[in-house]
Amino acid sequence: MAKHGGFPGMGMGNMQQLARQAQKLQQQMQEKQEELENRTFEATAGGGMVSAAVTGKKVLTSLTIKPEAVDPEDVEMLQDMIVAAVNEALKQADQALESTMGNLTGGLNIPGLF
Repeated sequence: MAKHGGFPGMGMGNMQQLARQAQKLQQQMQEKQEELENRTFEATAGGGMVSAAVTGKKVLTSLTIKPEAVDPEDVEMLQDMIVAAVNEALKQADQALESTMGNLTGGLNIPGLF
């Protein structure tokens, strides 16, 4: 009797179990991603002179600048501190997403996941 494609040794029961596991993993990943999107990530720069907060969706929600950081003679330094704080907060959000999804997938690189 000829075999009809599929994976050798994979009966219908095994395929159904695999499909259920994949569906469960997809649901867990979606839940974790939603949790991360609602989290806030904060970072500071310039010894705490500038702080930024972003959501897991990478939306800047707050930017705090201490008055002593504002020097009209050195606006460039303030700009650099703002960029550094925002970029660090975004980096934290990215790392949390990658870490969480990596834990769920066991380190598998699934295209289009994140």
